[in-house]
Amino acid sequence: MALFTFKLPDIGEGIAQAEIVGWHVQVGDRVEEDQPIADMMTDKATVEMESPVAGTVVRLAGEPGDQVSIGSMLVEIETEGEGASAAPAPTVETVEASIDAPLPSREGPGVGGEQSELPAVEPEAPASPVPTPNPSLEGRGPDAAAPILASPAVRARARELGVDLALVKPNGDHIRHTDLDAYLLYGSGQGYRPAGRTAPRADEQVKVIGMRRRIAENMAASKRHIPHFTYVEEIDVTALEEARAQLNAHRGDRPKLTMLPLLIVAICKTLPDFPMLNARYDDEAGVVTRHGAVHLGMATQTDAGLMVPVIRDAQDRNVWQLATEIRRLADAARSGKATSAELSGSTLTLTSLGPLGGIATTPVINRPEVAIIGPNRVIERPMFRGKEIVAAKLMNLSISCDHRVVDGWDAASFVQAVRKLLETPVLLFEG
Repeated sequence: MALFTFKLPDIGEGIAQAEIVGWHVQVGDRVEEDQPIADMMTDKATVEMESPVAGTVVRLAGEPGDQVSIGSMLVEIETEGEGASAAPAPTVETVEASIDAPLPSREGPGVGGEQSELPAVEPEAPASPVPTPNPSLEGRGPDAAAPILASPAVRARARELGVDLALVKPNGDHIRHTDLDAYLLYGSGQGYRPAGRTAPRADEQVKVIGMRRRIAENMAASKRHIPHFTYVEEIDVTALEEARAQLNAHRGDRPKLTMLPLLIVAICKTLPDFPMLNARYDDEAGVVTRHGAVHLGMATQTDAGLMVPVIRDAQDRNVWQLATEIRRLADAARSGKATSAELSGSTLTLTSLGPLGGIATTPVINRPEVAIIGPNRVIERPMFRGKEIVAAKLMNLSISCDHRVVDGWDAASFVQAVRKLLETPVLLFEG
């Protein structure tokens, strides 16, 4: 028997260490050559490590969340043969193909916005069980002779709640919804029932590792280093929504347009006049780089956490191309197939919660960028147009900026220019 030491290979790009995201094997497991043994995360991507030999696992480098230095022991494997050996130092080429490999499926055990590595907590039994209905008594009173008088709606609600109407005391000649509510509150002599119908769950500790730790570190660094300010403006998107409906009616086999592609067109048409917003700030070197091309980051909620895939050269794409790319990148991020190149290099970020967008947001800047834009939910409300009150579709648009680089006047002027395009959608397709 021989002891084989598999050392963490050089993943390239100046990476000094990688984080253990998850193990595919445990001590005592039999592994075959090329079998996946661990998922390792760097600043750029998640890499699936494979065993170069067959044998039995005798030692692992640590637990998920631990950092392992390049060249350090990752796994020790007992193989058939004589003498101890170590894995040859792999080159970048031997592991770069696995960088683009999909992450483990979230449908089962393993690593959005949405499955956890922790076991699901099963709800405990209700503190005060509600009696299940007895079909033989549903139409009769407590004396098993008097009929129960209740409307079909009350009976249907009682069945859904699992309440035997024979146990409900009516306040009058028949059972009403208020009588059912009273029974649920006081529970047939059981006293007042709290709002929570189940016993409290036990406390649990969740280790912050992998993508969640990266997000925590990046957000903390952004708020620690960047003096944020947020500007919010209300935009009438009634005409824009009508134009979007017309475009979708004639889209053919092209993807359905959401608000985002139209907003991106407006942003890209406006940015040339506001280059300070499409920029990155190296605060250590004291240099601001104003980018000519718009590489738009698109904040995307995934099961593993928030990811920001990048739409390259967004200024050169039309609305249909943008819609296609948005869908492709979102699918890649949520399935864990987004590559390192697709998750880096953004110059400005757009973040949207869709129908959950709320009234206004104060998004956190994706450092080292200097601005992030957040459209909010579209709501139909009455508004004045001249002396008339009309129903209008309104949306608030938020922008957070780095006050070291962007002045409030510049941010407000930029949003007003975007507003003009969105409120007059024909201008989006000029030039």
